[in-house]
Amino acid sequence: MTRAITILTENFADWETALLNSTARLYYGFYTQFATPGGLPVTSSGGMLVTPQLALEEIVLDELDLLMVCGGSHWQSGKAPDLGPLLRAARDKNIVLAGICDGTRVLAQAGVLDTVRHTSNSADNLTATGYAGAALYQDVPWAVADQRVITAPGTAPVSFTAEVLRALGIADDNLAAYLAMHGAEHGKTAG
Repeated sequence: MTRAITILTENFADWETALLNSTARLYYGFYTQFATPGGLPVTSSGGMLVTPQLALEEIVLDELDLLMVCGGSHWQSGKAPDLGPLLRAARDKNIVLAGICDGTRVLAQAGVLDTVRHTSNSADNLTATGYAGAALYQDVPWAVADQRVITAPGTAPVSFTAEVLRALGIADDNLAAYLAMHGAEHGKTAG
């Protein structure tokens, strides 16, 4: 069974990892868990209260397949936890790492984005962290995957879902149809 942990903080952006977690759990049988600082409940930017299964401090990387950092305003608040040691250890174990929106800032601060192609909400969003990977930044509105590291702007939860699942070896016709259904609205114009 594929095991995935999503890291959430206060004011996390609830839409960014919801599609991935739901698809992975419901359609592909993943064991999904959520972790927060201290294992305390957190409230999303949309007001959804989440009680996590574990604390950040209790994450065990053995047998973990995916470690994902959900975006949210907390990552720029100066009160965010330091995930550097955890993310570097996960990278050393070849665990798929994923960050969306300001979750990409966390990966940058940990040095994970220094040697892989990546994206974020903007180049400035990452440059502000002082990371060394600016030359590999991709200015695109969809997810970027490189060497089992997936990044995306907060506006790209569909391509983020696709790239994370592909990194975990899932690329079947059902997934293609499911993602096409979720992305179909982007091909239409308002009017």
